Amino acid sequence: MALDNKKNSALSEREGIPQPANIHKSSVSKIKQQKTQQPNIDEFVKHITQGDISYLSRAITLVESLNANHHKKAMQLLEACLPFANKSVRIGITGVPGVGKSTFIESFGKHLTTLGKKVAVLAVDPSSSINKGSILGDKTRMESLVKDKMAFIRPSPSGATLGGVARATRESILLCEAAGFDIILIETVGVGQSETNVHNMVDFFLLLKLAGAGDELQGIKRGIIEMADAIVINKADGDNKKAAELAKADFNNALHLYPVKESDWQPKVLTCSATENSGISEIWELIASYIDLTKSNGFFEDNRKLQNKYWLETTIKQQLLINFENLPKIKSALKAELASVNKQETTPFLAAQKLLELYYKN
Repeated sequence: MALDNKKNSALSEREGIPQPANIHKSSVSKIKQQKTQQPNIDEFVKHITQGDISYLSRAITLVESLNANHHKKAMQLLEACLPFANKSVRIGITGVPGVGKSTFIESFGKHLTTLGKKVAVLAVDPSSSINKGSILGDKTRMESLVKDKMAFIRPSPSGATLGGVARATRESILLCEAAGFDIILIETVGVGQSETNVHNMVDFFLLLKLAGAGDELQGIKRGIIEMADAIVINKADGDNKKAAELAKADFNNALHLYPVKESDWQPKVLTCSATENSGISEIWELIASYIDLTKSNGFFEDNRKLQNKYWLETTIKQQLLINFENLPKIKSALKAELASVNKQETTPFLAAQKLLELYYKN
């Protein structure tokens, strides 16, 4: 009787669906093999340059991998893709959580695709510092853009990299360009050092703000304002329209206090409603005018050269740190020096000097 009750219970388990008889075992094996086998470099380049999204996704996964063999192959792939890259406009988009970045990017991306632009969105999701998990929710938030054949969305976990910027975001840009995307949108997590890193990989930097958030007149977090090429007050709809216009005036007044940028561009302030698609076309027109100006005065190319220098130096520093931390004798000496610092037997600076001297003796 108890057994019958268990069968009728909502918690009872049912048998799984059996494998259809028309799927041959050799076909199943072949599918599994295709999933595990990596294409060679020539095959990757051929399909990526033809705009094959599945190969582009696999290539980005390859450059994100921490596997040493994958890293070597990724470097070869990037080098092979270089002749087809560097032809897009790269736009960084940042703002605090809740400002409506994903909604804005979807609305802005859809506007660009209607103009015939191929749009790639590289959205850096925050990773947990405890279990390294990531939300990766942008594909669920941008339902309409995901279905657009002219768009490609790639959420990437930020991992443990400084500022939350995905380690391979810069390389992903090159791959997307090789795949023929005209506009690359890079969304930051909107916290910490991520804005600085993204600023150093884009042509135009857009800051999203909210009206009435309490920071309109603060000088306004000087570093981020100095980086912005445009400030957009989002959610300028309904009862919030008046507040958005007031915020626009406040930001405009603040921007006039800053010196003229090297690009000879005077940052502008606009309002928009991503949910109502109002003000979106004006934002693209503003960005297009910036690109025209900076290409004509030479700043566009000079800025990309500066960014190349920045990423070259950053990569060298990161690799040196990795080599330093992975040296066995450094690992043991680091524990000893840290214990001495905590016991106040030495200072962090003297301990660092000792560790560096030990490293250079290697």
